[in-house]
Amino acid sequence: MTLTGKQARYLRGLGHHLKPVVMIGKDEVNEAIIAATDEALTIHELIKVKLQEGCVANRKDVAAELATATDSSVAQILGRNILLYREGEEKTIKLPAVK
Repeated sequence: MTLTGKQARYLRGLGHHLKPVVMIGKDEVNEAIIAATDEALTIHELIKVKLQEGCVANRKDVAAELATATDSSVAQILGRNILLYREGEEKTIKLPAVK
């Protein structure tokens, strides 16, 4: 799912106060990280992922890899934080309509 600019802005506003629920360290992206991210997205729809100091991978590559592996969308990459969104079955977040 590709987010429109308006939808991404809306999600960034919602994600501003979130605490990171997934931390990526020196092991970078592996099966455990993907599973944890997938589970967090199932529960929360919108999550913040933090790249710790030990992670030397490019943040954009990490964001793209996680988004592809979890079938989610990148709403924002800011500093060492990545905001991921995946629509849940119960849809607790209502996105602005696409025109």
